[in-house]
Amino acid sequence: MAKMKGAIVVDTERCKGCQLCIIACPQKVIAMAGKVNLHGYPYVEAANEEACVGCASCGIVCPDGCITVYRKKVED
Repeated sequence: MAKMKGAIVVDTERCKGCQLCIIACPQKVIAMAGKVNLHGYPYVEAANEEACVGCASCGIVCPDGCITVYRKKVED
């Protein structure tokens, strides 16, 4: 059976650092970057990318639509 592999892309310039995606992620993929964007907001990044399963919970809860989720099947 094929497994799903996920990846996220965060639009760091639109992110306001609300951290809702960090709370929503069941795999603990997302963390604060420790930097700020051009607007002065701290933003999130994929800190544990290999753990992402593409569930899209982060993208669903993001109020600003900053997260794009990609999924693909990976053969064992």
